[in-house]
Amino acid sequence: MKPVTPDEALAAVVGSKPLPRTELTKKLWVYIKKNGLQDKKVKTQINADDKLKAVFGGKKSVSMFEMTKLVSNHLS
Repeated sequence: MKPVTPDEALAAVVGSKPLPRTELTKKLWVYIKKNGLQDKKVKTQINADDKLKAVFGGKKSVSMFEMTKLVSNHLS
């Protein structure tokens, strides 16, 4: 896969090096799990901390599917 470059907001979560989208997604999930951001009751919801809130356009919580779309806005 062609590497993508995260912008400043996303780089705070996954690092600033260009990486394939699959690796970026893995790193994002590692961050979510490590910080306990997956909703305990509704597993498809991700609760944002300050770093992810910048990626999620200020939203406190998004679905996994919405997260994918929002992350795309932070790639070049």
